[in-house]
Amino acid sequence: MGAFTKKEYQFLSELGLGPRNPGCYVNGSWKGSGPVVTSLNPANNQVIAEVVEASMQEYEEGMHACMDAAKMWMQIPAPKRGEIVRQIGEALRAKLQLLGRLVSLEMGKILPEGIGEVQEIIDMCDYAVGLSRQLNGSIIPSERPNHMMMEVWNPLGIVGVITAFNFPCAVLGWNACIALVCGNCVVWKGAPTTPLITIAMTEIVVGVLEKNNLPGAIFTAFCGGAEIGQAIACDTRIPLVSFTGSTKVGLMVQQKVNERFGKCLLELSGNNAIIVMDDADIQLAVRSVLFAAVGTAGQRCTTCRRLLLHESIYQSVLDQLVKVYNQVKIGDPLEKGTLLGPLHTLASKENFVKGIKGIKAQGGKILTGGSVIESEGNFVQPTIVEISPSAPVVKEELFGPVLYVMRFKTLKEAIEINNSVPQGLSSSIFTRRPEVIFKWIGPHGSDCGIVNVNIPTNGAEIGGAFGGEKATGGGREAGSDSWKQYMRRATCTINYGSELPLAQGINFG
Repeated sequence: MGAFTKKEYQFLSELGLGPRNPGCYVNGSWKGSGPVVTSLNPANNQVIAEVVEASMQEYEEGMHACMDAAKMWMQIPAPKRGEIVRQIGEALRAKLQLLGRLVSLEMGKILPEGIGEVQEIIDMCDYAVGLSRQLNGSIIPSERPNHMMMEVWNPLGIVGVITAFNFPCAVLGWNACIALVCGNCVVWKGAPTTPLITIAMTEIVVGVLEKNNLPGAIFTAFCGGAEIGQAIACDTRIPLVSFTGSTKVGLMVQQKVNERFGKCLLELSGNNAIIVMDDADIQLAVRSVLFAAVGTAGQRCTTCRRLLLHESIYQSVLDQLVKVYNQVKIGDPLEKGTLLGPLHTLASKENFVKGIKGIKAQGGKILTGGSVIESEGNFVQPTIVEISPSAPVVKEELFGPVLYVMRFKTLKEAIEINNSVPQGLSSSIFTRRPEVIFKWIGPHGSDCGIVNVNIPTNGAEIGGAFGGEKATGGGREAGSDSWKQYMRRATCTINYGSELPLAQGINFG
């Protein structure tokens, strides 16, 4: 059936996949009695395989087992939990090429990006192993004699992770690696359109748990749609829900989680700008913009969607950019040399067409691209649009390879344009002047969570905290002190004396 009849796709069986696959891993075993869905290859819209999604009964079974596993997992010393994550990283290394190929096949990103996505999880495993010995609290001086104050960090219990199609496994890695070493069990709902990646990733993780005689319920995974996602958002057994997706859906998830006083970690839409100053290295800027705007077919949350060019170099940069856009190789993401694969779904292609119509209606001028490529797949042309920064369409996130270009006169004007959209994820400026750099990264500069200089808006390293402000959601994942979101902080005051002095010098009786 589908890809399984094709020689070049026989690697799927090495990842534990077949023509029809159970779509949930609950209580240590694979099940699936919900709707049957098909996974499609976006390069030709042909069926790869079928998946039987989770039912609500299986969700309940999984959560019950996960609650029991959480009681045990949180008592294992953090460095021992780190050893399990280290082994997960090693298991991923052994399947790096195969998993990367699956990401490319099912999601549609080019093979080097697919492999890079899996490598990102491996890097997160390495990072989390070291972190498992550094989940440090602090000692706080007490104003009272014979008293000691300290902060203690404890696990939350269960962390729910809802991921999106564009990074179908890397975002799991950002969350799960940290959540596991922090002593939490993980409940994962993968994207509905990338169920094979969800299954293959889960197979690798639970294989490590089984090898170490640990309960499979430490890692529970569901393929499913909105019903499963809503269940996770409303479930009081899940203290923290990490959601990656659109601002619209993220807001609904946040409202449901807030209603039960849970915690929410949101990674939502981006509308990212690159500013090119008059003193910039133009070649460096053009290469960066190409990767930032065309990479992953414009379907990263960190994709560059707005290019702000100083008026003195406007035409020069634009001419070079149009030239390199016209040289971009479009085609099968698994083929060597391809730079632009398909959009993920037919609906994405339809949104591209609708978006181009809206751009033209608002005075946008198509400089290159702007059309669908006639084929069986979801291919579109990489597009550059000249448009006013005040056009309403510029404030929205069109999830595809569409770049809005606009000019500016002063740094102040450029920063104002950068900050004028509802989203606040990533941003970058190209300049050699220190005074411009420090203005840009300071309080009157970019209002984004990621503020770069002389590099693209995308391609973040895992060592820093990843996330954005405003309608991007305010969440932070991966590095820095993001781990604190996955734990419960307790301030402890210990009286080791025989007197009872009160804080603030209060005398009570």
